[in-house]
Amino acid sequence: MDPIFLLAIGIVLVVGGIIGLKLHPFLALLFGAFVVAFLTPMAMIEQFGLSKGMDAAAALSFSKKSVGERIATEFGNTCAKIGILIAMAAIIGKCMLESGAAERIIRSLLKFTGVDKAPFAFLFGSFFLGIPVFFDTVIFLMIPLAKAMTLRIGKNYLLLILCIMSGAAMANSLVPPAPGPLFLIGEMHIPIGLMMGCGIVVGFFTVSAGYLFSVWANKKWPIELRDSLDAKLADLKEISAKEDQQLPGLGISLLPVLIPLVLICLDTAISNFLKGAQAGSLFTQFAAFIKFFGDKNIAIILGGVAALWVMAKNKKDKGQNLSPFVQSALMSGGGIILITAAGGAFGGTLQQTGISAKIAELTAGYQMALIPMAFFIAAIVRTAQGSATVALITASGILSGMAGQANLAFNPVYIGLAIGCGSKLVPWMNDAGFWIFCKLSDLTEKEALKTISPLLVVMGLTGLVVILIGAKLFPLI
Repeated sequence: MDPIFLLAIGIVLVVGGIIGLKLHPFLALLFGAFVVAFLTPMAMIEQFGLSKGMDAAAALSFSKKSVGERIATEFGNTCAKIGILIAMAAIIGKCMLESGAAERIIRSLLKFTGVDKAPFAFLFGSFFLGIPVFFDTVIFLMIPLAKAMTLRIGKNYLLLILCIMSGAAMANSLVPPAPGPLFLIGEMHIPIGLMMGCGIVVGFFTVSAGYLFSVWANKKWPIELRDSLDAKLADLKEISAKEDQQLPGLGISLLPVLIPLVLICLDTAISNFLKGAQAGSLFTQFAAFIKFFGDKNIAIILGGVAALWVMAKNKKDKGQNLSPFVQSALMSGGGIILITAAGGAFGGTLQQTGISAKIAELTAGYQMALIPMAFFIAAIVRTAQGSATVALITASGILSGMAGQANLAFNPVYIGLAIGCGSKLVPWMNDAGFWIFCKLSDLTEKEALKTISPLLVVMGLTGLVVILIGAKLFPLI
């Protein structure tokens, strides 16, 4: 059974099921995962296991697992990565909206930027947040602010959320210490400082192109802020009508966002930039403390505790129980977790077909300029199996030998940047991030496909053009 054929079947089942048959995404994704897993031969699964570093016995045992067990394992793996994050982010978002904390942040932001420049604050704010913080976490933290901002200015909801997506997505694939770029620079022996500097420069051009597309899309397909289970419009409007003195202070309002952000950034700094430092006993203890609390799950739990405290401090009825707020937030978050985990199961079963190895085989003898080839290999892998990080890892593994050629006319950092930009193409239903963004922003699947997917294509292609020009004018060798 050819992996390309299995990929085509998966695409037809998931896209056709959701858009054509109007199936709930959870069901369509699980059905697609089941069919792909059922049709994948044991030999392919065993080979996949070997490629992941399993020994022969473990790979054989893995290939003998039932279809249901393999789907459940991938489902569970995705839940392990994002379950706590989504649940606590839902609580943080709900509490920030209900307490007026999001409204306070938005009013302060508007005083600083003005109404006309608010989208720029979201665009570049999400990009620089996305350097040390996982993409999903940036989306969780920023979407509630976009909802509050939309109510405040009365328009441009799609523009604001696309600006968030633009910044967070590009930082995730271009600038270490995000996990994909961090693996890439190790595989291709690129200095981390060079990758960070060049990634920020390329990122500036790509997010600028993303902003222009977002402005165009917002005019062509204006989308109003909608009622959602965890953020009723009537409640948000009541909060937006409050006087400044009725809202929590700016410092308190920022705590649910700053606590996880600062802890995660400190952990990243210690893990990646200070590990070569002389470690005295005091520094070692501090590093261990930050390592514990800087774990993304622990950090966002602490953010959730801070959000609940802000909510308790600022709720209208001081005797009111917080349980109803938490319950409504978790009902919304639970649906997102299920859909995202189903997307992870579908993407995982596609990976087990050996689709990445097949793409590597097809492109091995392809005589094309190295930078565009790196871009398109990453793009094909991303579109096929849904994960930008997997696309980065696969493409860098394929091209690491070529990047080390002594006669290369430019610095290998340009190949790494091309892989990063290529890994943005094309997000759709097999991408967990697609579902997280779609459900948190209350976009329909059709709206997401015609806005998010072309947005990242535009930014990725812009990045490719900038990289080609940069490699020609500034080869850095």
